[in-house]
Amino acid sequence: MATTELKTPSVLAFERKIDPSDGLFYAGRWENKEESEWFSVAIHEKSVRGTISNRLKAKDQDPAKLDAAIQNPNLQRVDVATLPPHADALKVHWSLRLLPGLGIPSACNNIQYQQKLQAIVKTYLEQPGLAELTQRYAHNLANGRFLWRNRLCAEAVEIEIRQVDQGQIKQTWRFDALSFSLRDFATPNQYQKELMSLAQTIEEGLREKPVFLEVIAFARMGAGQEVFPSQELILDQNSNQKGKKSKTLYQVDGTAALHSQKIGNALRTIDTWYPEAEELNLGPIAVEPYGSVTSRGIACRQPKQKMDFYTLLDRWVLKDEPPPTEQQHFVIANLIRGGVFGESEE
Repeated sequence: MATTELKTPSVLAFERKIDPSDGLFYAGRWENKEESEWFSVAIHEKSVRGTISNRLKAKDQDPAKLDAAIQNPNLQRVDVATLPPHADALKVHWSLRLLPGLGIPSACNNIQYQQKLQAIVKTYLEQPGLAELTQRYAHNLANGRFLWRNRLCAEAVEIEIRQVDQGQIKQTWRFDALSFSLRDFATPNQYQKELMSLAQTIEEGLREKPVFLEVIAFARMGAGQEVFPSQELILDQNSNQKGKKSKTLYQVDGTAALHSQKIGNALRTIDTWYPEAEELNLGPIAVEPYGSVTSRGIACRQPKQKMDFYTLLDRWVLKDEPPPTEQQHFVIANLIRGGVFGESEE
């Protein structure tokens, strides 16, 4: 009986295994942050009269009209979020769910492919294992990368992570976020044991049973200073509408917040294995099938380089060509990320 050639299924999807919540913003005092009463950070609107500072097309323009355009005020309505005058610290509180079942699709219409993929993932879990990935996820929790601009503006940042089981705190980790680098994954000596313990807990969630973590970040920003929740992308607003708000910030029931997607992007910023990593000097980038870095307008894993997720996965599953170990980490990290990866039938 002839063996049917294995093909990528047209339906192939994976649920994300690292699932963060939105991060809510609260304001309080740094010196007694453990006992301080924390208040929700509200978003309020501000109308500002700015100047025209964007690049103008000066070629073949009437100088008088150009001068008039430059002299016109730039009127804007924007959302802002600030700490109140009596508070100098920001607290960002969110939760993280870690789920097992790595390599098991949530949808797949080719059972032979699913069996082959699960066998490959099982082999990966045995050797080289999840230690490298979980250490990097733990590092991004400890270094406060998920705070984004708030981390860069803070004088001090402390991270507290709690494992919660059946409503009870099982264990707690604390880190000085600014002692960790955002450019590499070297662990400060004083946090070696704590980070290893956190990484092992993350691995337990990805291998065995669901693990629930609470993450609390304290950032000393300065009294009354601006803080930075996520900015909303307004898709259905008429671009010609006069008086429209030029910046809308995200809030949950009146409390400023970070999108769960933005937190998730920070946690999976672990890919240092992309081509030309040293030449591009970007540091770690988020795990994405094509290595997309939208803030730089580049894709670090273009298909022509044969280092994108789909090429590596197809070689591994369909051709029995395991990629190098670091690229195996990248493939498995994409499965942890989740997504729809089926082959188009067109």
